[in-house]
Amino acid sequence: MPKEIPLTTRALGTEPGKPDLSSLSEWISKHRGIQADLMAYRLDASLAPELAAGISFPCAGGLFYHERIRECLTGLNNKQDTAIGEIQVDSAVLISDSILVTSQKNEVWCAFPAPHALGITDKYYGDDDEWYEAVTGAYRIMMRTMRDAGIGGHVLIDNTLDEREISALAGKKVFFFSPSPGKKDLALLMEYQRQIAVGNRMLDSAIDLANGYEINRWIVLNPDKEGIRFILSHCDPDQVVAGGYCTVESGTYWKNLVDSAVYIK
Repeated sequence: MPKEIPLTTRALGTEPGKPDLSSLSEWISKHRGIQADLMAYRLDASLAPELAAGISFPCAGGLFYHERIRECLTGLNNKQDTAIGEIQVDSAVLISDSILVTSQKNEVWCAFPAPHALGITDKYYGDDDEWYEAVTGAYRIMMRTMRDAGIGGHVLIDNTLDEREISALAGKKVFFFSPSPGKKDLALLMEYQRQIAVGNRMLDSAIDLANGYEINRWIVLNPDKEGIRFILSHCDPDQVVAGGYCTVESGTYWKNLVDSAVYIK
């Protein structure tokens, strides 16, 4: 008799809204002793619905976390979005954020904007190679600091992919994610990653592209029944994950993802 089998689920980030003052104040009063500020609140708020829904591999953070990253980087003029000095890292607050996240669940991943998505331009180094080395080096330090504090790995989000960043940072613990990739984006990601995240509408194109690469894991974003049926006609179930990236104000987003992440056997 046919039965529904659940797929593994994975979060790739959440973009929570800003809280009202009373909610923030109440949250801060409950989290004394850590860096209890607006960014920490949003980090916690991004994770809580994923845990409540039972996401297999949760991920705190999202593009909103750019404010925290800028806070940790010295040598910036944030008002002008420029680097005006040597890029260095003050990572103390990242340790605090990591403790906050891992107190909810061990080995949770964290989503950052990719370096390019910070929107910072160079007014100090005057050399492209030095600038990229400085920024990617700072990212390595920040991500290593958080992993040492218990974070499992990082998702780097950006719709405008940069190959130099991907080649410098992609790895087992660092996954580049484009929410709306085109074919060229998918090909670039497949060049450096053995797993790929793609929506239902791009699955056909992605499968065709994958013939030239070694893709062993498919993260299907917000999968519907047709998308699941299609990907399982090309891959084994243990190679398929239902992925989510929540950009809407909805307490049901992650629950709906879990409920829809099933196939018939």
